[in-house]
Amino acid sequence: MSTKQLLKTGLLVILMGGCAGHTQINVQSVAPAPVSSNVDQQFKQLMEDDWQYTMETYPDFASYLGLGNDELNSRWRDMSLEALHQTNLHYQDTLKQINAIDPNQLSAGDKTNYQLFKWQLEMSIEEHKYKSYLMPIDQNQGVQTLDDMANFVSLSSVKDYENWLTRLEKIPKLLEQNQTLMETGISQGIMPSRDTMLRIPAQIKKQLVEQPEQSLFYKPFANINDSIAENEKARLQQQAKSIITDQIVPAYGAFYEFFVEQYLPATRASHGLWDTPNGKASYEQKVRYFTTTELTPDEIHQIGLDEVARNHAEMDKVMEETGFDGTFDEFVNFLRTDPQFYYETPEDLFEAYLAISKRIDPEIVKLFGKLPRMPYGLKAIPDAVAPDSTTAYYNPPAADGSRAGYYYVNLYQPETRPKYEMEVLSVHEAVPGHHLQLALQMEMDEMPAFRRFLNFTVFVEGWGLYSERLGYDLGLYKDPYSRFGQLTYDMWRSIRLVVDTGIHYKGWTRQQAIDYFKANAAKSEADIINEIDRYISWPGQALAYKIGQLKMLELRERAQNELGDKFNIKAFHDTLLGSGSIPLSVLEANIENWIESVKSSK
Repeated sequence: MSTKQLLKTGLLVILMGGCAGHTQINVQSVAPAPVSSNVDQQFKQLMEDDWQYTMETYPDFASYLGLGNDELNSRWRDMSLEALHQTNLHYQDTLKQINAIDPNQLSAGDKTNYQLFKWQLEMSIEEHKYKSYLMPIDQNQGVQTLDDMANFVSLSSVKDYENWLTRLEKIPKLLEQNQTLMETGISQGIMPSRDTMLRIPAQIKKQLVEQPEQSLFYKPFANINDSIAENEKARLQQQAKSIITDQIVPAYGAFYEFFVEQYLPATRASHGLWDTPNGKASYEQKVRYFTTTELTPDEIHQIGLDEVARNHAEMDKVMEETGFDGTFDEFVNFLRTDPQFYYETPEDLFEAYLAISKRIDPEIVKLFGKLPRMPYGLKAIPDAVAPDSTTAYYNPPAADGSRAGYYYVNLYQPETRPKYEMEVLSVHEAVPGHHLQLALQMEMDEMPAFRRFLNFTVFVEGWGLYSERLGYDLGLYKDPYSRFGQLTYDMWRSIRLVVDTGIHYKGWTRQQAIDYFKANAAKSEADIINEIDRYISWPGQALAYKIGQLKMLELRERAQNELGDKFNIKAFHDTLLGSGSIPLSVLEANIENWIESVKSSK
């Protein structure tokens, strides 16, 4: 499961970062004071206890990180209403404990940890009150895609397979819990948009097989590790077939019936969060949460309009460079329809992605002094979800070193995957984008666990989008079409600011958003529709990319202007990434401190 897919297991607040209540974190607001080892130890113990609670409460996440034990690796998260309520009470109790600690008595390093830890607790508590957990699935992830978890758990020993089988036996209970959440959502009017939910029946149907060997859940058992004895293989395979036939398929059948007959008819005809209980307030919180700023939806909408206009001007110049004789709309249609810009087969598309990645890798040393130890690989997005998935995504490595990072690419309908977007996509998702940043962060052993493994979207995705500009420094975008592809991706994230706020705050319809996207970007219509439906399902998340990138570009320009010949791009990037994923205000303070230290050096 991707980081995105973990969101619907209950890790939305913890994983993605953001804010609630006190939006700006000012690390300089805590006055220096003598260090008290007792207070430091008390705080460290509180962080450690909460991390252990996180692993126990979110066993899916523990398995994903490679930190699970046999008990954790054999169960799913408890998604009952009572369990969700108890988790919220835990966060409230932990917040009381952290408020009882005087941050002035902490060591310098723990002052930042204190602020970030407290902030995450506050946003968890505020997120809970808007009851987004009553909409537990969407077209990109949920209980209909539980089989994908097998890609991220260790399956090398008999015990590993037995743990996985135990987990499979608990799927009917998890489906029941999700159904209860959805039924509660119906009764309280907290419902998703019908247009996105219409995609899900076909996804659930993929779990309704006639023969157990056809099940997506059987795939790990079809090719069991050769180190396992044949008699054990046969036993595990037979047990998997029995669980699939007797438990999993009937449970999904009942869930399908509920979804089609009760849930789907009750979904909203509207698209935006504004049309839900406390919808506008909920969206305002998500804007603060995902951007780590005090920007309002209206301010972000205007930033988006300005960035769209800027990108248009640059795209017009590139279009002229190609010698195309026609309007912008005609040029975009040419890019969408001319066969020269597309591969004919999924295999050719995959090989081209692989070649691009290998071309980028050796160039990274030009821009970074510190690189991660963990490598990354390339995989295709699973066929079961590819039609409803985005163009690509990245999954970080396992914390125990048992799994590399992986850059997943969508090979579905290669005739809709433009060649001129492949370079910019690769620098965003792999290196110097997500893999470099997240793998480095996971290797920061000196930081507490919550900072190594949990992220602020505005930093992670801001870095990914900032990395797209680094493609020029890496020798990419040699031809005008690839440059147009880079601008298309930048335009894409600019458009997000407009359409996300439009849909969820200004009452735009789905079709309005699709039309605006099509009028301003060269992405294929299939990609555009998938993107718009993603924004509908994940209010506010798409704002983080551009807001984070703009701050990073601003800080780089400031550093270059103030340091002149003393500016070193490797040192700048090492400083920018050196504290892991952090809110933008903390990032700005870090860079300002670095600028001053360089100025004062001889």
